[in-house]
Amino acid sequence: QVQLVESGGGMVQAGGSLRLSCRSSERPYSSHVMAWFRRAPGQEREFVAAVRWSNGLTYYSDSAKGRFTISRERADYTVSLQMDNLKPEDTAVYSCAVGTSPSHNVRDYFRWGQGTQVTVSS
Repeated sequence: QVQLVESGGGMVQAGGSLRLSCRSSERPYSSHVMAWFRRAPGQEREFVAAVRWSNGLTYYSDSAKGRFTISRERADYTVSLQMDNLKPEDTAVYSCAVGTSPSHNVRDYFRWGQGTQVTVSS
């Protein structure tokens, strides 16, 4: 089965940057999208950004737009999330996922990584 492995999480001060990566064990189908979600303790997962594997079109939540950049590296079966100007409210476990459309609904995604912790201090 397809597995997703995230990396790049850590601790950073407010205003700093982190780059998350998610590697798939298999090449995604052209019709797939790969997305990043985040979840704070005790809360539901929240959509952050997505990219269409076929053409690289990107989609962002309002909170991510202008600060985060999602991209794909097709040769490596990898999707990355460059996060700049991080804020304490960005603190969460970030997970990547594979779905069939760039939806904000977690139910539209069928494969999830284990997640990586991002902590932003004041």
